[in-house]
Amino acid sequence: MEYLLPGLFLTILGLVLLLNILTLPANWIMVILVVIWRFANPQPGAMDAVYFIALVGLALIGEVIEFLAQAWGTKKYGATNTGTVGGIIGAIAGAVVCAPFLLGIGALFGALIGAWCGCYVFELLRGRSAGEAWNSAKGAMIGRFFGICIKCGIGVTMLVLTYHAIWPGATPSLPVFQV
Repeated sequence: MEYLLPGLFLTILGLVLLLNILTLPANWIMVILVVIWRFANPQPGAMDAVYFIALVGLALIGEVIEFLAQAWGTKKYGATNTGTVGGIIGAIAGAVVCAPFLLGIGALFGALIGAWCGCYVFELLRGRSAGEAWNSAKGAMIGRFFGICIKCGIGVTMLVLTYHAIWPGATPSLPVFQV
């Protein structure tokens, strides 16, 4: 039991981490689950105030970077502020609309396509040419993709911190194969 429950909990956190790919707030769900673990477990390990501040800070940074990466992509490819806002709105709408498809993976494609469509339409409404709008929309899609990747990486960092908080002295080891 000493290793079973923490191992099961960390496995659940690993599965929750996959929700980032679906553009869902997986890092925040991880924070909530860790808080529940902390109060439900009589020996929570090294889960002190500094650990929770770091966890919440990482989750917040992940959200900010996800949106800033998309804004960076749109600006790098020449979008206006209107196109940037359209891309963010489109990404959210696309993720929500496409979430039921492909066992939830549709949300990823929906977010990427939605970012592109939202930026493209808003740039056209702003009076820009189709070529300029196309290029700006490409930036919105690329930025959204990088934002999702970075947010997933931050989630992995949160998972590793939780692993070390649950088992303070443990370090993961890989099996050694001898030939």
